[in-house]
Amino acid sequence: MRLGYLYSRYPVISQTFCDMEMLALEKLGVPLEIGSVYPPLTSLRHEHISRLRAPIRYAPPQQILRIREKKAKTSGQWPAALVDLHERKYGPRFKPGQRARNALYFADLFTKNGVDHVHVHFANRAAHTALFLKEISGIPFSVTAHGQDFMTDLGNDELLREICVAAQFIAAETDYSRELLCQRCPDSAAKIHRVYNGIDLERFPSPLPAKQNPAPLILSVGRLVPFKGFEYLIEACAELNRRGLDFTCEIVGDGPLRENLQAKIDKLNLSSRVALLGSLSQGAIFEKLRATDIFTLASVVDRQGGSDIFPTVILEAMSAARPVVSTRLAGIPESVVHDETGLLVSSGDTLALADALEQLIRDPARRLRYGQAGRARMEQHFEIKKTVVPLLHLLERSFVPRPKSPARHSVHQIAYLIDHWPDKSLPLIERELVEMEQRNISIVPFVCELNSAASFTPAMEQSADRLNFLPDAMAIEAEWRTNRALAQKLEEERASENDRAPAAIFLRQARFALPLRKILLEKNISHIHATNSRALVCALILQGSVDLTVSATVEPKPELPQSWIEAALRRCEGGRLSDRKLIRERGNSFLFDKAALASFPKKTLRLLEEKIGIDLTNHARFWQEWSELLVRWSRERADEKQKTSR
Repeated sequence: MRLGYLYSRYPVISQTFCDMEMLALEKLGVPLEIGSVYPPLTSLRHEHISRLRAPIRYAPPQQILRIREKKAKTSGQWPAALVDLHERKYGPRFKPGQRARNALYFADLFTKNGVDHVHVHFANRAAHTALFLKEISGIPFSVTAHGQDFMTDLGNDELLREICVAAQFIAAETDYSRELLCQRCPDSAAKIHRVYNGIDLERFPSPLPAKQNPAPLILSVGRLVPFKGFEYLIEACAELNRRGLDFTCEIVGDGPLRENLQAKIDKLNLSSRVALLGSLSQGAIFEKLRATDIFTLASVVDRQGGSDIFPTVILEAMSAARPVVSTRLAGIPESVVHDETGLLVSSGDTLALADALEQLIRDPARRLRYGQAGRARMEQHFEIKKTVVPLLHLLERSFVPRPKSPARHSVHQIAYLIDHWPDKSLPLIERELVEMEQRNISIVPFVCELNSAASFTPAMEQSADRLNFLPDAMAIEAEWRTNRALAQKLEEERASENDRAPAAIFLRQARFALPLRKILLEKNISHIHATNSRALVCALILQGSVDLTVSATVEPKPELPQSWIEAALRRCEGGRLSDRKLIRERGNSFLFDKAALASFPKKTLRLLEEKIGIDLTNHARFWQEWSELLVRWSRERADEKQKTSR
């Protein structure tokens, strides 16, 4: 079974349960495809994301989705009836056209990559998209519903019921949320199952006893939004301060309430007691958990009905053997056992919260006892190795093998690297892709950046769905920051070179290389062709970290220094050049680039032929010769890989 995951937005720093689940499934041997409609909102990403073997693929820009919609309407693939039905039933604010456009892309992606089943976290936009994906492709889907997603975010119980009817099964993260979902969707109750989120306890292999800080440290972690109850925690800290207790409180997280919460801290004269630390990486949060004496989360229900359901951070605190003070809200009592692993109080009761915190501040032995009991409960009920098993069983029960698309191409896949598109300096790239396809050459073209201001010709529109677009700058920056060791290695390698690419070009191309690296490895690509000198910088970076060969087209007036170009070409198998001197120096594997002369009239080309002695008008022969070189290079590297693996 090949499993697809579809998210509205991924990764989200507060949703580590999604990461843990996918990592656990990969560890069990389940191959994944990860799709996200939208890129992340920040470049902060937890370190464990880099352990995912599956690359994250994002929906292309809106201009490309619109082109795909246009073609789908012509071909009959567009789900017009379902779009119209949802427009009438639910109204335009549910954006059925947008859901269908996104579904169209992921249906194509998942079908090509052999996905048998799609799983969605949160019964909201992504689940709505999965409904259209099933209509378009026939790929079945399932949903993990959490609570706030179907209670407030989705905004329509009739749509929720339609999603549940269409889904193979629904996993609810707690008994509490399962009961709520069954009340809203009684006809689907038989296929709604409780599946707890889990924690990878290998990240907490041997929890350390609390250091027993002279002034006990209270820690809370979460987005700074109303339902996290931080204003009640700050008021409880003010009460503890009035009682003369010595303590400090640290709040990790960021969000829209930060200024208001800081103002409250200042107003209550708590700046020496309470600190807002902002967002931290997962590793830094774990260090904070190890250093703390008490973990607390003062969850409440906000005005829109939103609330915590089963906070992952409570499970993490229990994994670190820390006592928990929280509220009797939603699924929290399913993790925290009152007076055994911590203390639970009524939601929004500041004095009760202060009383519970005071009990643990004054009683180190009780803190230790609760912490040890919490760790034992985690090991028994919430370790990811155990919680992922019911989900896997549900997936296996729902699995129906899908017919696989026959291989369209007879040779190994070759990556084309396009720095930006559309590009006036690449006037024939669309034709080139068609020429290669006609010759049964499997080209996988990657566009590093879309030129969104450009207008598209009919030829460009025809080629748009062949192109693979890298995610936006935020997702690329997140990849760069997460892989600091590799990023530093690349910078050091550049520093050691005699002929260096300019720093600005290098840093931009190095950032493109990191997400490409995982995709190339996953697709087992053996050769990459850089379509201009800037893309060649990226291709050579990839050559150093992925076992592949490189070729390049160098434009007539490259941006990079001539000395760098000459050094770079020595690392290439061949390519296409406009500089006859370089062709003579590099040998027969480098062709004169006739594509650069595409806009010249034939009469002008014949005059040039007489001067330089090169046939410039027989493009069919040129494309054939070029395709044969690509096949040779890719096969040679693939054969070498096969010999090495024996």
